[in-house]
Amino acid sequence: MQNKTILITGANSGLGRVSAETLAGQGAEVLLVCRSQDKARTARDEISAKTENPNLHAYSADLSSMDDVRRLSEHILNNHSRLDILMNNAGVLLGDRRETMDGYETTFATNHLAYFLLTRLLIDRLKKSTPARIINVSSMVHAWGTIDFDDIFMEKNYRSLPAYYQSKLANVMFTYALERRLQGTGVTVNCLHPGVVNTGFGREGSFIYKVSKAIARPIFYITPEKGAQTQIYLAESDDAEELTGKYFTKKKAGKSSKLSYSVENQERLWRLSEELCGLQHWGNQ
Repeated sequence: MQNKTILITGANSGLGRVSAETLAGQGAEVLLVCRSQDKARTARDEISAKTENPNLHAYSADLSSMDDVRRLSEHILNNHSRLDILMNNAGVLLGDRRETMDGYETTFATNHLAYFLLTRLLIDRLKKSTPARIINVSSMVHAWGTIDFDDIFMEKNYRSLPAYYQSKLANVMFTYALERRLQGTGVTVNCLHPGVVNTGFGREGSFIYKVSKAIARPIFYITPEKGAQTQIYLAESDDAEELTGKYFTKKKAGKSSKLSYSVENQERLWRLSEELCGLQHWGNQ
């Protein structure tokens, strides 16, 4: 990974932290994006000391805020002449309905719109750095989700887990729609299910979610080190260099949900996401 520049969101803990440490240990320049600057700097200093790699950079952003995502992208573009890999990893699972400063439901804004907007703002830099890769961390629970186009922010009937499922389905559909637009550019895009991972993720989830996790953890949950292997594989493997538009589990491409393959809904979600992010339309090839 020498001479590669990699941006990882949610890089201070869990899957993002393991990915950052592994790729920094292989000599990559890693841009660590965390919610607070203190967390970003602490992660940078700890990973740098552990890997003996001084080429790490700390950035902070509230990814639920469209303004913050734009500010982050400006910093990246101003400070880094290339971007080889964009790993959209950060996410939230909340126990109650919250709105962002933009008036958007927080789970959808953080888990999908942040992926969409950050990728769109950095896409030209990725194209100039080819071969380049985009990696979207989704989840197997996308298969339980639907996209409620009539109430995308769940104002009428909010439930925390369906909100999360919807956002993870959006990750997969975004990946497929983006792949069509990137054909022939030298930029690949894939999404993945990391496994059921024992991290601090979901600490703000509902009481039922927390109880269920506590019961299931000893039996079903895997370590962050194991969970991060698929996204690390998609970042570093020569075998994955030309793979694109796929859904991965355990480092192998597989099938996502039937609903995720609806091109009509992918394009409808794309247009809606552009409107919510204030972007000009980028049509399908």
